[in-house]
Amino acid sequence: MSRWQNWARTASADPQRIHTPRSTAEISEVVTDVAVNGRRVRAWGSGHSFTPIAVADSDAIDLTGWTGIAAVDAANHRVTVRSGTTIRQLNAELDGLGLAMTNLGDIDAQTVAGAISTGTHGTGARLGGLATQIVQLELVLADGSVVTCSADRQPDLFAAARVGLGALGVITHVTLQCEPAFALAAQERPEPLEQVLEGFDTFAAENDHFEFYWFPYGKNALVKRNNRMPAGEAKRPLSRAREFLDYEIMENVAFGTLCRIGRAVPRFAQPLGRFASSVLSAREYSDTSHRVFVTHRGVRFVESEYAVPRDSLHDVLRELRALVPRLENPVTFPVEVRVAAADDIWLSTANGRDSAYVAIHQFTGMPYREYFAGFESITSAVGGRPHWGKMHTLDASALRERYPHFDDFVEQARRCDPTGVFRNSYLDRVLGPLG
Repeated sequence: MSRWQNWARTASADPQRIHTPRSTAEISEVVTDVAVNGRRVRAWGSGHSFTPIAVADSDAIDLTGWTGIAAVDAANHRVTVRSGTTIRQLNAELDGLGLAMTNLGDIDAQTVAGAISTGTHGTGARLGGLATQIVQLELVLADGSVVTCSADRQPDLFAAARVGLGALGVITHVTLQCEPAFALAAQERPEPLEQVLEGFDTFAAENDHFEFYWFPYGKNALVKRNNRMPAGEAKRPLSRAREFLDYEIMENVAFGTLCRIGRAVPRFAQPLGRFASSVLSAREYSDTSHRVFVTHRGVRFVESEYAVPRDSLHDVLRELRALVPRLENPVTFPVEVRVAAADDIWLSTANGRDSAYVAIHQFTGMPYREYFAGFESITSAVGGRPHWGKMHTLDASALRERYPHFDDFVEQARRCDPTGVFRNSYLDRVLGPLG
C-alpha cells in the first residue's frame, strides 16, 4: 500500500491499489474491474482540495500521467485536454497555441478534472468559474462505458458533470472554450478597508477582475484590479528582481516567518497582523493573462470558503469582523473576497445567483475549528454554499436547501453509478446515502 496525503495535510488514505492508466480504454478497464469485484474507486489529481473528496477506500486512479492537449479546434478557439493535465501545464500549452482561458483562479497546481469537479473559480462580476468554460466532457461511468455530454448531447448529464464531485464517473477529456491570448494590466495596492467596503459594488462593476484581501487586526486591505489591455499594446511585466522580491521574499518567505512566529507565540499574532497590513506594497504591471491571474503560494494553510448572495456580502463581513476579536486563538492569514456571475450548473456555488466568495484561512498547525465554525454559522444564515474542495461540515440535508437542483444531481449520480462505485465517505455525507 502507498499512503496518500493532500496538499494541506487535512486528508489521507491508504488505498489497496493505485492504478496509473494512460488511455481512456485503460481507465474503463480499471473502473469495470473495480465494479465487478464490488470495490470503490476515486480519481486522484494534485490533491489540492482541503476536504477528503479524493480519499480512496480501496482503489485509486492516479491521473497525473494522463496529461496534455489531445485536440485543437483553432477556428473556434477550443482545445480538448486530458483530465490529469494541471492548470499550469494547460496555461503553458495554450500560450504556445496563442490561446488563453477567459478566467482563472490564483492557484495553478490543480488538475483540470479536479479543478472543475470541485467548482474552482477566479473573480469577475461578469464571469463564471472554470466550469462555465467547458464545452464538452467525456466520462467513464460505473459500468465502464464511455459517454460524451454537452449542452446539446445529454444536457442533464452535462449540467451535473461540469461540477460533478467525481460522483458521476471518471472524467477523461475536457473540451474548453478558450480565446485568443490577451494581456492584463494589474494594479495591486493597499487601501483602507472601510473605503474598499463602501465602494465594493462599484469596484466590482468597473473592473474585469476585482478582489481584496483583508488582514485581520489591520486597517488596510490589499486590493487587486486586473483589466484587459487593448490588443497589441506593449506589456510592462515586473522585472525578475521585483517579482522575486515581492512574491517570493515578501509574500512567501517573510509572510511565512510572521506566521511561524504567531504560531509559536500566539500573543504576537495580532500585532504582527497589524504590522502586515501596514507594510503592504503597491505595484502596477502588465503581462500575459495567466501570469497575472496566478500567484505562487508557498506558505501552507487550511481554508474554508463560502459563496454568498452578492447583496449579503456586507452583512457577512460585518459579522466576520466582529467574530475575529472574540476568538480564543488568533488568525494569522488574510480573508479573501471575490465575485462571480450566476450560472446554470447544478452544483456550482454560483448556480442561479450572482455571488460573492469569502474565503478564510489559517496557518498550518494553528487552531482553526472555532474560527471556521463561527464563519460557517455566519454564512449559513444567508444561505451560503461551501466550496466543494474546501473545509466545511455541511451534509446532504443542509445542502439540499441551498441548491435548487440538488435532487436532480443526486438522481443523475444514481443513474450513472447505481451501486456507489465512485462513492467515499465525503460523498456519502454531502450527497446522502444511496438508496
